[in-house]
Amino acid sequence: PRAQEAALRVYDVQGKLVCTLVEGMQAAGRHSVTWQGRDEHGGAVSSGLYFYRLTTDGGELVRKMTLLK
Repeated sequence: PRAQEAALRVYDVQGKLVCTLVEGMQAAGRHSVTWQGRDEHGGAVSSGLYFYRLTTDGGELVRKMTLLK
């Protein structure tokens, strides 16, 4: 319901940061982000299990996802 700092990051199964999709102040409302299966340097990552972490002023949410190519 209000603007706040947010960060959305993708990690591999070892817990290594793959990429940061969102970082900084976000306006209030719904948002959508599409991960293109690339790392921080733009290189393609392999198919497999990954985790994303959404961190905001209100807390943290971690979920898993599967990348299929």
